[in-house]
Formats: sequence, structure tokens, C-alpha cells
Amino acid sequence: MTNEKENAVRQLFEAYRVKDRAMIEPLLADDFTFTSPYDDAIDKQTYFERCWPNSERIEQHFLEEVVGSGDRVFVLYLCRTREGKEFCNVETFDFEGSRIRAVNVYFGAAYADGVFQPS
Repeated sequence: MTNEKENAVRQLFEAYRVKDRAMIEPLLADDFTFTSPYDDAIDKQTYFERCWPNSERIEQHFLEEVVGSGDRVFVLYLCRTREGKEFCNVETFDFEGSRIRAVNVYFGAAYADGVFQPS
């Protein structure tokens, strides 16, 4: 059974697919932070300035695992870009009530035309 937090995470990925920032904004807590190998706990404004433009490159996310436990949702996904590249990532979403307080991204392997692309 899918819970409310898992649905919120699915909605965030859908917003990237349809390029609708307004779908994401109410999902994020006021003190939201985003961390990835390129970003160290950036705030919401910086996230939208730095990360949201990447939505234009994304063709589709294929959510392979979405698992909620308490105030955390774990997601494993495959992303396909408009340029035909694919990569797998893991993200954790930490919630404060019904809103996403923090996202942590862990990069995985990348492929182009089914061929592994080393970093």
C-alpha cells in the first residue's frame, strides 16, 4: 500500500516529467535542503536556480523502488535524458509532517545507447 509520503515523492518526479515547477513548490518545507555529489545542503531557492533547469533535459524517470519508512522515502530510479543517456540514482526524501524537508542524492552508473559510460 502506498502512503502519503510516497505519493508526494511520485508527484515530485511527475513534476520533472511534465516540467511543472508549481507542482513541486508546495511539496517542499520552508527549510528544505538538497544534497548531492555537486551540492552541499543547498536551500530551496538555490535548488530551483541550480537543479530545476535540469528538468528540461529529462525525458522520463522510471521509478524502480519507492519505499517509505517513517519520515523517510527511499527511491531507486533510472532516468532517461532527451539526449538518450540513461543513469541510475538513489535518493532519500526526509519529511517534516507532509512536506519534504531534505533530499539526498547518490549517483549511480551512466549509459549511452546501452553502453556503460565511465565518469
